[in-house]
Amino acid sequence: MPFTVAAAPRKLRSTMAQTKRKRRSKHRGNSAGVVESRGRTTRPASPADRKKQARNQARLARLDKPPTWRSSLNRALLASGFMLIFLLVVTKGKILPALVFAVFSLALYVPGGYFLETFLWRRRMKKKEVSP
Repeated sequence: MPFTVAAAPRKLRSTMAQTKRKRRSKHRGNSAGVVESRGRTTRPASPADRKKQARNQARLARLDKPPTWRSSLNRALLASGFMLIFLLVVTKGKILPALVFAVFSLALYVPGGYFLETFLWRRRMKKKEVSP
């Protein structure tokens, strides 16, 4: 009689595919039907996003301040200084006409800049009141 080896019993593999889903926590509504989530619901902001937000907030804070005569004077001094340098180059070093024109432009730029900034600031504030 020939010697036969009995086959080892095999385990049946599952025929259904297994899914690996993360377990989700339930969101429970309150009596008004509003869903309240617990804890942090968004990912934390990256350093670049935080920097961008801080820059935007600083810009908005700066734009919300009303203009001052001091800021207009600083801006006019800068513009008149550039005008003086430009005129010195164009007039080939004639100081007196360049200086007179720069002082004249300073006298025009200070009030003109102040009133222009005031007009733009008031328009921005009015627009801000209308929009939510």
